[in-house]
Amino acid sequence: MIIINKILNGIIIFILFFTLFICIFFIPTFGSSDSSNSTSSEIIAFNPNGFVWPLPGYTRISSYFGKRKSPTSGASSSHSGIDIPAPQGTNFIAVSDGEITFRQFLGAGGYTITLSFSNFKVSYCHCDPNFIVEVGDKVKQGQIIGQVGPKYVYGVKGNQYSDSTGKPTNGATTRSSSSLRNSY
Repeated sequence: MIIINKILNGIIIFILFFTLFICIFFIPTFGSSDSSNSTSSEIIAFNPNGFVWPLPGYTRISSYFGKRKSPTSGASSSHSGIDIPAPQGTNFIAVSDGEITFRQFLGAGGYTITLSFSNFKVSYCHCDPNFIVEVGDKVKQGQIIGQVGPKYVYGVKGNQYSDSTGKPTNGATTRSSSSLRNSY
């Protein structure tokens, strides 16, 4: 009984810590839904106290960091990021001021953009392959740096990922989503 209580207390503490972490560092921000005047340099939000949420208006996490039940056949049970479902074409923004240090197809992450700042690297996975940033670009927190990509991508040399019908996918994914990975 004591062991069960310790496990339950540990789970409760983890949930409280994780919730507090999300509330402090990933404060959702909501920009205008008018995309007619949207440009790649548009600033959606600024938060001087920490990071901003990468997908304004889309706050549900469909797959958390760490050990998980594989969502697709052949997918890893150890997840090195979080998945935030959003429709293809949804803008995502820089969580902090930083520099774009990677921009290309990256295996299970599909088309990926990496933003580096301080001692952090945040990778935006399953992106649209029509990149709007270049490696070396300096970006500001809240700046649009890309869009959620399509589920299917064709002509990608070395892409080993496909769905059950054999169509090549944008990395290991089953739906349009954006996946953020911390790669320190």
